[in-house]
This record gives sequence, structure tokens and C-alpha cells, in this order.
Amino acid sequence: MMNTLDTPGICPGRLTPAEYARAFSDGDPAISSTQAVLEAERCYYCFDAPCTRACPAEIDVPSFIQRIAQSNDRGAAEVILRANILGGTCARVCPTETLCEQACVRNAQDGRPLDIARLQRYATDRFFAAPGKPLFSRAASSGKRVAIVGAGPAGLTVAHALALAGHEIDLFDARAKAGGLNEYGLARYKVTGDFPAQEVAWLLSVGGITLHCSKTLGQHFTLAQLRAEYDAVFLGPGLAGVNALDSDTPEPFGVREAVEFIAELRQCADLSQMPVGRNVVVIGGGMTAVDAAVQAKKLGAREVTLVYRRGESQMKASLKEQQWAKACGVTLRFLAAPLRFEQQDNHLTGVTFSLMQQTDAGLTPGGETFTLAADMVLKAIGQTYDPRPAQGVALSGGRIAVDEEGRTSLPGVWAGGDCCADGLDLTVDAVKQGKAAARSILLALAISQADAANATFFQEPSHG
Repeated sequence: MMNTLDTPGICPGRLTPAEYARAFSDGDPAISSTQAVLEAERCYYCFDAPCTRACPAEIDVPSFIQRIAQSNDRGAAEVILRANILGGTCARVCPTETLCEQACVRNAQDGRPLDIARLQRYATDRFFAAPGKPLFSRAASSGKRVAIVGAGPAGLTVAHALALAGHEIDLFDARAKAGGLNEYGLARYKVTGDFPAQEVAWLLSVGGITLHCSKTLGQHFTLAQLRAEYDAVFLGPGLAGVNALDSDTPEPFGVREAVEFIAELRQCADLSQMPVGRNVVVIGGGMTAVDAAVQAKKLGAREVTLVYRRGESQMKASLKEQQWAKACGVTLRFLAAPLRFEQQDNHLTGVTFSLMQQTDAGLTPGGETFTLAADMVLKAIGQTYDPRPAQGVALSGGRIAVDEEGRTSLPGVWAGGDCCADGLDLTVDAVKQGKAAARSILLALAISQADAANATFFQEPSHG
């Protein structure tokens, strides 16, 4: 195959097969059994451990680590998965450096926290390689039916918990595969192979969950229909919209959404068919921007520049992610806002930026501009919730308003995940919200079941 590393424009096949394989190999390789035991033995097994308190999914971190130290890998995985059914994916993508590992006593003591993420991945990987007998068993059928919209992390968490309780679950998703962000939105080098699909298949194997893919709320069914036909409804559709870029010019060929680029790359069976520009500019400062920029570089782009309108310390992407981007050859530029796309015959040739400055009045243009040559732009300036399919649900800040139990403004309707206000837009936070909603739904259905039983008990005997 011809190497097209220096070919201008957007084209596939910039690297050789061997180069693609190296570029998209596991970005953070798994550790061995010996390494896992040695690392686990560094743990103090704290009582009321700060790492556990810092985990949104409430994983008992010292408990699973102690089991690894005892070479009880299955026991370690069980502790993790009973708290976080998506613990395998979270071990790969959770920003542990700002959560459990930051809270680790070892971090405060000697500046090197326990490598909790790698230990969690070690335990869950060992389990999924040879699951053995089921960890979970489903209760007898309750006769209750629950509709879940969105087979992402929040919806999957709710589905599994309610199915275990004996409820029948119809799980709907607009895409062709279940998994949501885990299947379509993660960098390919962070979650390699088909691990998200493997994790979903295992989760669904508990029984009682019927998956309906390519079924969209507002198109194939309505919220009113779901409320009429089911005992409870959970909404976890994620974010379907994207923020618009404030630019003086229309978008020429070569400008696309970073989330679409990442999704296409994750589903691409042959990386040599994945097109990328020679000079790529990524606009944004979050995890999506970093993932898009790094992967563009790994696909063979000669120059990749990530441009953020605010300062370095204000980036939503963690310091670890920023350092990773730089290590992969991505140039980071700050305090610059896109002004216009440069183009010729409707094909992108560059992007002109306005230099910004921090003032007492906020972020304002500084009066200077600069232009970056580009044949491809990936926009990563945030996603938005589309409220139209679930009309009638109250919003807060443009997303679904929920209480601490995930209840929406509509009786019998709960919500969780990125579609909700005040979330962290993390897989582990979606799991947390899913767990809270599942507990609330279980309680609500238990009460309604008790009411039905009482109504039957006190019914007047028939004299027919």
C-alpha cells in the first residue's frame, strides 16, 4: 500500500498497516499478575477510605485491591462489578487522576498514588477473559415492565439493576449498537478491540432485557406512549446536538464535528480506509477535542493543532490528557477564537483566529489575528440536549431537570446521564446517576406492587 503521509488534502491510507497497528495499540497497556500483586500490596486498606468516597460509583477500592493482593482476582472483579456494572470500561477511561487516585493516602504521603485504574482493569480483564459461573442471578418475574430510552452507560446501569429485580425491560437506542458513549465516543487507543460490545453482551446476559436498536424516541414511539404502556420510564438518550461555531463564513468541505469523526473511527474495520487531513486543526478544549486531535495525528496527519479560546488552566481536559496530546505530537494553542474559515472553491485551506485576552470584563478579542493552514477542521465545542423528542419534561440549563433520585417533572419518568443538568459528562457519573434512578424506580415499583396486593386482598368477594 502506498504511503500518503505528505499528500495534501483529506485522504485515507497515510500509513502502512504496521504503522496503524502500532499507532492504535493499547495506549495504556495492562499489567501482569506479578505487577498487580506488587502494586496492590502498597495499599493501606484504609477504613472509610478517601479513594472510595471519591469514586462516583461507590466502588470499595481497598476491598477489591486486597483481594488482588490475595490473588483472588474473581473476588476483586465481583466487588467492582457489583458497584459499577461498567467497571471494565471505567477502568480504561475514568479520570482517576482527579478522583480516586488524587484522594489516595499514598498520593498525599509520597506523591505516588496507588495505580487504582490499572488494578481495576486487571481484575475486570481477568474476569471477562474467563467469566465462569454468573456473578448475578435474576429474581422471579415481578410482572412489571419498564421502558429505557438510551442504551448508554446510564440506561445500561438501570436496565441491569431492574432486570435483576425481576422486572421486564425494553431497552431502546437510536443507534445500531448498544453502548452509547462507550461504543461510539471513546478514543480507539483507550478502549481497543470490541471490549464495549463484550461488556454489553455480558451485562444483557442476566436476562429480562430486550434490546431494540435503531429505535428513536419521537420517531418510532413517543414518551406519552411509553408512559401509557409501561410501569416506569427512564430517559438516557445522551446529547444528540452540537454547539454551533461562531464564524463569519459558511463551513467549506473539510470541516466536520469531532464526535462524528471519533464515532466513525471507532466503527472503522480497516483503518487504512479512514481519511484524515495533512494539516488538521481541532477547535475545543475538552476530552473530545484531545481524543480527536491525538487520533488525527495517529492516523498520519503531518500537523495537528488544538486551539482553545481560553487559557491552559481552564481546559476541561485534564492535565494528564494535555500532556498525552503533546507527547503524541499535537500542538496546543490557547487564547484564540476562530474568526473565519479560509477556503478556495469551497474547500478548506485554513482557519483565521482572533487572539483573545483575559480582562476584568471577561474574555475579549485582543485585536490581533493569525491563520493556520488546514485542510481539515474538527469542531469539539460541546454537545447539546435535544428536548423535542421528550416534550413535557422540565429542563434546567438546556438539559433535563432531575432530583437526586433521577426523577423528572413527569410522574413515572426518571432520567440520567449526559442528558441531565449538572452532570459531569463522564461514564462513571452516568453510572452513578443510573444507580440512583434504579434505586428510586425499584422503590416506586415495590410500593405500587404492594398497593396492588392490598387492593386485591381487600376486594369484596364475588357473589356471582
